[in-house]
Amino acid sequence: MDIIGYLTEATRAGASDVFIVVGRPLSVKINGILKEITDTPLKPADTEQMIDGIYSLDGNRDQKRLREKGDDDFSFAIRGVSRFRVSVYKQRGTLAAVVRVITFQIPEPEALGIGPEVMTLADYTKGLVLVTGPAGSGKSTTLACIIDRINSSREDHIITLEDPLEFLHSHKKSIVSQREVGSDTSSYLSALRAALRQSPDAILLGEMRDYETIQVAMTAAETGHLILSTLHTIGAANTIDRIIDVFPPNQQRQIAVQLSMVLRAVVSQQLVPSVDGKLIPVFERMTVTPAIRNMIRENKIHQIDGAVYASGAREMLSMDSSLLSLYKNGRITADTALQHAANPELLSKKL
Repeated sequence: MDIIGYLTEATRAGASDVFIVVGRPLSVKINGILKEITDTPLKPADTEQMIDGIYSLDGNRDQKRLREKGDDDFSFAIRGVSRFRVSVYKQRGTLAAVVRVITFQIPEPEALGIGPEVMTLADYTKGLVLVTGPAGSGKSTTLACIIDRINSSREDHIITLEDPLEFLHSHKKSIVSQREVGSDTSSYLSALRAALRQSPDAILLGEMRDYETIQVAMTAAETGHLILSTLHTIGAANTIDRIIDVFPPNQQRQIAVQLSMVLRAVVSQQLVPSVDGKLIPVFERMTVTPAIRNMIRENKIHQIDGAVYASGAREMLSMDSSLLSLYKNGRITADTALQHAANPELLSKKL
């Protein structure tokens, strides 16, 4: 079977990722569990052949970056099957790849378990909104749903800056311009600076990687744009600390004040196993209230998680409250809830 056949088989089996690595049979991850789909371990020639096939699927993409830098990221599609995001890399002197399966259609939020506490982020028209969580926790999917909600409800110009492009958005009420770092632009920073001259209403920034990009993003949020982006953090306090810590010490005070003014909300998410063996998302939401704004400005960030946990307000939702709700609804076990809790001791008493 060729690479198209394997990717088709993986997609139909509901796989989230396909692993092409020497010394192990071709493997897929389904609901967080690795499964082998070939009988024999792959040899260097096998992985090279498969990866050559992947490059041919992206219009015979040049392998120069892979050969010189040791890794390459891009996306491609197989007609009638799915879109895919691939990271190709060298390891132990051989080629390997991890291929993420992405559906053609923007998924329905309700079907994925993305509730109104998350989807109402689409109601913001300016400021900085962050969706955070570990790699592979579904941040890109959540943001795609939010962008689709804006696209369906407002007459905006939406610009997405991604590395690589994942979900493809059609023009609905809004105009959607999608730019891929590497092929459409040289970097997030240059694309973000250019975007400010392209009459944007909402900008999706795939990742805030360095302090220059974060600084331009916050300036854009200050000037009346909605900026949506991601960070690999869990919890609002950790997210705010990460942003401030990226900057040199002599700028951190100023950045904290600026961040307190532009930040609107932070959503953190994890994927947890349900009782029926599937992975479902669980969310924490922090909305920046006047009290939270003061905590950021006055460097009392360590108090934020406690404020979210103790708040009974509708715009605040702690991770542990979400886990407790899933447990009470019979969606997850008590062990799963405790394993993913921010405060396991306190949650165990409620369980």
